[in-house]
Amino acid sequence: MDTDELDPWSATTAELYRTLRARLDGDDPAVLATIVDVDGSAYRRQGAKMIVVPGDDSYGSITAGCLEGPVVDLANAVLDEGRARVETFDLMNGDEWGLGLGCNGVIDILLEPLDNNFGVALDALANDQPVTVLTAVESSDGNVTVGDRTVLDSDLSSLGDADRNRLPSELVSNESDVVESLRESASSKAVQLETSAGTVSVFVDHLEPVPELLLFGNQNDVHPVARIGREAGFRVVVASSRGSRSDGSDFPYATRVVSTHPTEIDEAVRAPENTYAVLMSHNFLDDRLALETLLEGTSVPYVGLMGPRKRFEEMQTEFEQEGVQLSQSQLERVSTPVGLDLGSDEPIQIALSIVSETLAVHNDRNGGRLKCREGPIHERVTTP
Repeated sequence: MDTDELDPWSATTAELYRTLRARLDGDDPAVLATIVDVDGSAYRRQGAKMIVVPGDDSYGSITAGCLEGPVVDLANAVLDEGRARVETFDLMNGDEWGLGLGCNGVIDILLEPLDNNFGVALDALANDQPVTVLTAVESSDGNVTVGDRTVLDSDLSSLGDADRNRLPSELVSNESDVVESLRESASSKAVQLETSAGTVSVFVDHLEPVPELLLFGNQNDVHPVARIGREAGFRVVVASSRGSRSDGSDFPYATRVVSTHPTEIDEAVRAPENTYAVLMSHNFLDDRLALETLLEGTSVPYVGLMGPRKRFEEMQTEFEQEGVQLSQSQLERVSTPVGLDLGSDEPIQIALSIVSETLAVHNDRNGGRLKCREGPIHERVTTP
């Protein structure tokens, strides 16, 4: 499924990465717009991205839609100038941009021509490796200009500086504590740093690989889960029992389709800590074997199991009869009945329930109602 088949405004991070890679490979110009700072409330937070291509086309969202027009106009100017810039939008002043918004936030947006420097980050992400992108967004130091960048891998080693000036080593070394802090919270934030020749504001953008949703099964109910999972931003992998449907064309929303035995399903897991599995073969023995394999052979944080509680209790009984004792930590990774309580039994709504729970686990949330949550919706990022 191509990005063009989706609503461009609601493109997920996974679709944005695919679009960026395609444009780099095709040597097609584009501008990447990234929120680098938010003062107050906003629809999206630091790190949200949008791609603008020549003309008026864009992919992704950085606001609820109110700023996309002005950002597209600015992006076209950036393409003409060929250099990065930062623009501030004061949404508390409803008349400043002629939009009458009256929102409660001030947003700084970095607009930069797409080049191979960001391709270095994309390559690492495609290999399931997190990266941290350090970009100068404001500078009074004559040796540093807006857009200068260093990309760091998980060991804080530079991944290269193709097509872009690298940040001074003193800035990078001074940010090690900040990088580690943001990496732990998978967050992004602009920080002010002093150099021997002035002050530089550096946007520390931590990027995680796209999470995978592993679906074990080949019945019709796999399709709505795969569809919603893809549209929610997961890379969907369908693992079909050998001898069953396992052709990619049978599962158009899947990124990968593999044929496997339930005792070998762990071989379909590329990045365990970033994979979320749902067992839905509707075959008791296959699901039980797949469950045991994932719990004992991988560190996947979530295994959703279709069916009622009694079905899982019967599996546990068989485990015990075979001398297999699941630990408390293993049991905590199992979710059955799978999904959030949305009160519906229609296939598409069951799929929504399953993907919603998976997304909540991925984001370390419990899936409760926002009206019952105390404090801000989005966590406020703090750094050393």
